[in-house]
Amino acid sequence: MNISDNIKKFQEDLPEDIKLIAISKTKPVDDILEAYEAGQRDFGENKIQEMTEKWEKLPKDIKWHMVGHVQRNKVKYMAPYVALIHAVDSLKLLKEIHKEADKNGRCIDCLLQIKIAEEDTKYGISAEKAKEILDSDEFKKLDYVKVKGLMGMATFTDDEAQVKKEFDHLKSVFKDFKERYTDMKILSMGMSGDYQIAINSGSNMVRIGSHIFGARN
Repeated sequence: MNISDNIKKFQEDLPEDIKLIAISKTKPVDDILEAYEAGQRDFGENKIQEMTEKWEKLPKDIKWHMVGHVQRNKVKYMAPYVALIHAVDSLKLLKEIHKEADKNGRCIDCLLQIKIAEEDTKYGISAEKAKEILDSDEFKKLDYVKVKGLMGMATFTDDEAQVKKEFDHLKSVFKDFKERYTDMKILSMGMSGDYQIAINSGSNMVRIGSHIFGARN
């Protein structure tokens, strides 16, 4: 199947309330255009420089999602255009996003990344730390940044029971946060290998790369 067919298949198969983010990292502009022409508008990248180069070349109605770990000194490059930053894991980063959003006259939406995987290589903070950030007076002063939900990555394993346990944990955290914080709308979890489990556990945003664009080199 080609990229267009893959996009159309996801458009047909995914429930209407699930937002599909096509993860286009390392893929050329032509591949993204093929997905765009099939109707896809939300794309995810994990390197700010690469995302910015693509933003400059591609149609301006594309919504760009930063799904990788963010270095504070690079925020300024994506602040003019980024639609959603998925992997926010500190108040310092939120302050930097706020500062650059203010300079660009816009408000930037973010997700807090909760660590649910057992792997040390995965980033993220605890639910307790996330609450501490959202309840802090410092965060409440940040008018140009909105935390719209939570994001998580499960352990990279063939053990589906473990993956489900981790996603179910994040779902329960999200349920608690939705009751406490009015802006909480997005639960971003699930990638090409585990998105079905994630959807069954309550995800309303999935990040699909290889199932759309094929394997990465």
